[in-house]
Amino acid sequence: MQPVVLLIDLFLYALLLSVLGYGVYVVKTPPLKASWGNALKRPVSVASAMVLSFFIVVAILDSIHFRLPLSHPQDQQAAPSSPLLYAEPQSLLDWLTKPLKSARERSYSAPLSAYGFKKESFLQNGHSVRDYPRLQFGGGHLSDPKVELLSDCVSLSLQALGESLLLNALVLILLLAWNWRQSHFAQWLQCLQGLRLRTFTAWAQKEHEWPLKTAALTFFLMSTTVLWFITLSSHYHVLGTDQTGNSVLLMALKSIRTAFVIGTLTTLVIMPLALVLGITAGYFKGWVDEGIQYGYTLLASVPDVLLIAASVLMLQVFIDSHTEFFNSTLARSDARLFFLCLILALTSFTGLCRLIRGETMKLRELDYIQAAQAFGVSRVRILFAHIAPNLMHLVLINCVMQFSGFILSEAVLSYVGVGVDANTASFGVMINASRQELSASPVVWWTLASAFLFMFCLVISANMLADAVRDAFDPKSRYTAMKRRPPPAAHTNPRPASIAPRSSARDPA
Repeated sequence: MQPVVLLIDLFLYALLLSVLGYGVYVVKTPPLKASWGNALKRPVSVASAMVLSFFIVVAILDSIHFRLPLSHPQDQQAAPSSPLLYAEPQSLLDWLTKPLKSARERSYSAPLSAYGFKKESFLQNGHSVRDYPRLQFGGGHLSDPKVELLSDCVSLSLQALGESLLLNALVLILLLAWNWRQSHFAQWLQCLQGLRLRTFTAWAQKEHEWPLKTAALTFFLMSTTVLWFITLSSHYHVLGTDQTGNSVLLMALKSIRTAFVIGTLTTLVIMPLALVLGITAGYFKGWVDEGIQYGYTLLASVPDVLLIAASVLMLQVFIDSHTEFFNSTLARSDARLFFLCLILALTSFTGLCRLIRGETMKLRELDYIQAAQAFGVSRVRILFAHIAPNLMHLVLINCVMQFSGFILSEAVLSYVGVGVDANTASFGVMINASRQELSASPVVWWTLASAFLFMFCLVISANMLADAVRDAFDPKSRYTAMKRRPPPAAHTNPRPASIAPRSSARDPA
């Protein structure tokens, strides 16, 4: 096996390490830890974070690439002079979903079907008939699919449900074992004896500050759905097949990496560009402000679609004329995706730059900035040590909310033909391919429905998590929440009337 590292793979690895480092920094910083804790104490944000984590895991699995050798090692020993040949690069997700890729049909097939979607002419018992042909993979284990299909799907679904219940029970046992390890043995014996069931009482009466019920319910639904797809995919095409007979489920899973890369890479390019230009324009004013405004206003005046289309076409010409820089089809598609993210960032940073410029103009007039200027603090330190930290909540909120917008932008650009490469799996390519399918008779609806379902789950989870982050990091939202919060009730311990007050020794009575 030969490891292969693509350009976007390096970005995703660096992003993963940065997120882990930021997580360690958040744990060691009490204000950030409290803010993120407030963001994740909402039931909606916990469910959204868990769904988004699943998509991130799929994207990481699809970013670990390697090559498998075409020749056997014994053949290489027999002929040591011949070079060892390798196949095209594939990802770890491709290797895990190899049964889906190998279970290829001739053409369209509906979800959970054992027959083809369109009638064909074929020989049956020596006679030419025109009927719906049997699929090679879907329902191939059934002798009479018309009778056994429904009962087999129900039994496989019940099997997936049972496996999910066992998995959730195992997770619950592990959590209880961890709770037993953290508590004292005597207290745990009291809990077992029924004197006081802390864990279950807190679970039932919602005494815990974290939304444990929502997390448990979300994990149960996610595990059940994943196991249902895995169990039924071993015998059927759960989301059907496309015109070439490939699994639509595999296409949707591989499209997650493209959508995640488009959202994160474009956002991370926008963040430093808009932050530096916006702070510089808002603080210095004068000809610096006018020059920066003129630059991004001129860039915003050009239609985005035309600029992106011209840049993508020029890049495609460069890739076709310099094939020596790209040793595989996957490398060419990866390079086009990377430069598409850069082009999207250059055409989308103007809104955040205007917002930061306006906020900087207000902050530079505050007392602590004036005091720093009076004490002779350098301008660079004022910009990045006093102004930038007070703008990061706006940058973070805007970037998280733009994540879903870039995913939708990729779908639109791929739909009009100026997005990712045609060999790259993406939701836009799936939607573009479904144009002719929707006009066919009968209508092939599952490709568009699958792309819509996966993209909807990804976008709605990102939007809900962004809303929780906005409320947690925005000082105005936190101040409003504190004003609306009712004052804590006074804890009084009234003395029972039957108990007389204890008399003092100096009391003459």
